[in-house]
Amino acid sequence: MAMLSSSSRPVASSFLRAKPFKPHRLLLPKPLASFASTSASVLTPPVPRGDSTGDPDPTPTPLFLRPATHPVPSAALASFRRRASALIPPSAPHLHRHLRWLLADAAAPDPSASSSSSSSTLLLRASLDDLEALWRGHVRGRRPFQYVVGNEHWRDLVVAVREGVLIPRPETEAVVDAVKGVDGFAGGWWADLGTGSGAIAVALARELGDGGRVFATDVSDVAVEVARLNVQRYGVQDKVEIRQGSWFEPLEDVKGKLMGVISNPPYIPTEDLPGLQPEVGWHEPKLALDGGRDGLEHLLHLCEGLSSVLKPGGFFIFETNGNTQSEFLVEFISTKWNSSFLDVKAVLDFADIKRFVTGYRR
Repeated sequence: MAMLSSSSRPVASSFLRAKPFKPHRLLLPKPLASFASTSASVLTPPVPRGDSTGDPDPTPTPLFLRPATHPVPSAALASFRRRASALIPPSAPHLHRHLRWLLADAAAPDPSASSSSSSSTLLLRASLDDLEALWRGHVRGRRPFQYVVGNEHWRDLVVAVREGVLIPRPETEAVVDAVKGVDGFAGGWWADLGTGSGAIAVALARELGDGGRVFATDVSDVAVEVARLNVQRYGVQDKVEIRQGSWFEPLEDVKGKLMGVISNPPYIPTEDLPGLQPEVGWHEPKLALDGGRDGLEHLLHLCEGLSSVLKPGGFFIFETNGNTQSEFLVEFISTKWNSSFLDVKAVLDFADIKRFVTGYRR
């Protein structure tokens, strides 16, 4: 819960580690029969597919960051809790945990209220009517809980998120572990392409030493706004530079100077989008999910541009849809750009899925 201090947990050096349950995207690996027909060019990046990025909450500031300006008698809050609990179906006991999280993020004790008073007052960061609307949207509208409270716990961070920005996934945490293992990591320049909430950029920045820097790019106005918020909250403005634009376009001035390129691009095949969980398909930005017919449109574009931005010995890591995409990309890069890259391989995530493709520029 965001109002509580998030406890840092030890990070294992291996990607294969036990993880607590968190809501995550439905991953649908597909046989990719028409790889050869998929094309990408570094000069003509894939056209972003339109989607609604509007936030139904008129106050997009994360709940735990809002001022506590709504005094509410504890009896009224208890009544709200009972009504909210009554909406939870027996098949979804996890919603009781979400309700506790919502109330913890929303409530702050009123210092003027007597602790011995039976009619004590609480200060809330939203009105009871707003909380009720948020809760109904989660339970009945399948709105992701991270959008309801405006944050996600990711590694040792509490990352602000809002509608229009992809919610960081647990499996993506392994990207940070991989990058930290690169020789000279702390002093290098890195690019986080399609940064979304900025979670990866912030996590890396907190590990960088003098001279280290992350250039985080995203084409989405909402993502740029949220990423900047997270960068400022964690005080890493001197390490992270947010740049708006599509993939490599904002990086002209650092071409050939990057130690590494990181990306978790859209990789769900277009035809699989209707089969995603409602929390994902109905609410998360299509811009961050739709990878084109085979799910490879953006991944291939990233592969095309790698050699122009990485310095010799530079590292790259891409997240993929799973085994089939990863195996294809390893073969594709090793065959088409054998003279440019070495040690290209697929890396397992904590669920033993080939989730990442990594390699080095010669």
